[in-house]
Amino acid sequence: MTAVLPSVWALALALSLGAAVSLGITRFAYGLLLPAMRADLGWSYTLAGAMNTANAMGYFLGALLTPWLLKRVGAGTLLCGGAFLASLFMALSGFFTTTEPLLVQRLLAGVASALVFIAGGLLATRLAAQQPSHGGLLLGLYYGGTGLGITVSAALVPWALEQAASLLHAWRWAWWLLALVCVLASAVLLWPASVMASAPANAGLLHGSKPAHFSWRQFGFALGGYTLFGMGYIGYMTFVVALLREQGSSALAVTMFYGLLGLAVVGGGITQRGGHT
Repeated sequence: MTAVLPSVWALALALSLGAAVSLGITRFAYGLLLPAMRADLGWSYTLAGAMNTANAMGYFLGALLTPWLLKRVGAGTLLCGGAFLASLFMALSGFFTTTEPLLVQRLLAGVASALVFIAGGLLATRLAAQQPSHGGLLLGLYYGGTGLGITVSAALVPWALEQAASLLHAWRWAWWLLALVCVLASAVLLWPASVMASAPANAGLLHGSKPAHFSWRQFGFALGGYTLFGMGYIGYMTFVVALLREQGSSALAVTMFYGLLGLAVVGGGITQRGGHT
């Protein structure tokens, strides 16, 4: 029988910071920064959307690269390395005001996000295999970490923009503050990555089962569904704050709206109380 890892719930919560960094902050916080950056830099909505398109493209490239890297460096190393890289790219975004470098930063941040989210999901799956009766909840805690990142961003970005309002390019201070939060979260991730290094690589499989043969045809409808889902939520999360601001919503209202959105994501994750995963 496989030994149960210590502090399973604490490990799950710590791992959830990977989802918070990779998606909740590195991807979705941009929506909060977009109105200020667009007004300051004179962007069109097309260019503003292109920034998140670059981030999504980077995530796609990172997702393709991740399986190759997992075979060479392991999930824990990839998780922590990707998290610190994402923190670096977040910080660098505050040092540029021209389009091309910002597009490159968003692209690279997307690549790093994929490394973190996928490696963290793999470790969360191995952790859930240690507690099959709570596997769904443990996985839900990990994916719910995205909502935690959204909520933290909602609390910090409007505050940072207000505090730096009198400074040139006030939005850059929000990037740097978020980068600091990502660094702190990345440091916490060192613990579960180290502990989970001893978990068996095939822990996600049921006892006596073998990996299923992969067929693109079997995944066709799922891929199509996720493509449409991605088109919808990326567009929504990119421009919903800009829409609220144009409608005259206050900074407090935006914070409340985005914060509740994040809490809903957290709640959606922890309601996954299935048995075997």
